[in-house]
Amino acid sequence: MSSESRGMYFEDFEVGMTLSTPARTITSTDIVNFCCLTGDFNEVHSNYEYAKTTPFGEVIAHGPMVYGIAGGLQYASGINDGTLLALLGIDKWRLLTPVKHGDTIRMEQTVLSKRETSKPGRGVVTLKREIKNQHGDVVQEMEATILYRCREGG
Repeated sequence: MSSESRGMYFEDFEVGMTLSTPARTITSTDIVNFCCLTGDFNEVHSNYEYAKTTPFGEVIAHGPMVYGIAGGLQYASGINDGTLLALLGIDKWRLLTPVKHGDTIRMEQTVLSKRETSKPGRGVVTLKREIKNQHGDVVQEMEATILYRCREGG
């Protein structure tokens, strides 16, 4: 692995540290595109007249779409660039507040734990992830367990 990788290696993570991503605004086009990509045209995501009759009052983003965009924000942050080996699991995923078009989301992650693996050159990091909107409200939360590269000789 090149020493020029911009990502964080296993050794760079410290329990308790918090990492933040850039932010991104969710658009109506994002929601429609996700409907088309997945085939999930549930009316709460695709029917403006129906959505007016729901507690949300308008169309809302799919939960998995918000999670996917947060993954893109994670990539944009550079944290995983060239150092992530695998996503091992997502636990305790909770969807707390709907995301609507015009909301701007970002992700904050706190390192919960880290451990070396039995195979050299690899380590596992568990992160508490909070996806927040422009008001600072947590819209989704989860624990992500990720396999990272160790530094050369590390």
